[in-house]
Amino acid sequence: MPADISERCNTIEECYEFMLAYAAQGLPAEGGSASGARIREFLNRAVNAISGLSECCAMAVKRQSLEPSERYEAFVAVVDRDARDSLAAIELVLAQPSISSQLIDNLNASIHLRALLTDLFLLSDIFRMNVRASAESVRK
Repeated sequence: MPADISERCNTIEECYEFMLAYAAQGLPAEGGSASGARIREFLNRAVNAISGLSECCAMAVKRQSLEPSERYEAFVAVVDRDARDSLAAIELVLAQPSISSQLIDNLNASIHLRALLTDLFLLSDIFRMNVRASAESVRK
């Protein structure tokens, strides 16, 4: 997987994992705990990682000359849609004056962020397989 996409994926995944732990704490608000002080940091990092993600994926598909191109373009549109939906949900949470564990639990339960991560895992596998296949054809 291209480094930029991999880095973005790791950031989103770290945020998701942090949110799972935060939700389990049962905090009524973000104040007064170490993880509460960090929840907005993780969410903002995820927003930055998600912003422009589909464009990075589209460029990677073109650089690797993946075919049939229309199939990849259609999937990049799915990534774009899931990224926009994820951004909307995260930004809604960030707009709140306080972020409780329950609010994060509901964000975790929404399908948007999980769908985006699954999209990225799928692309990662495809990129990895393509690189392997290209290396094998060069060796032959």
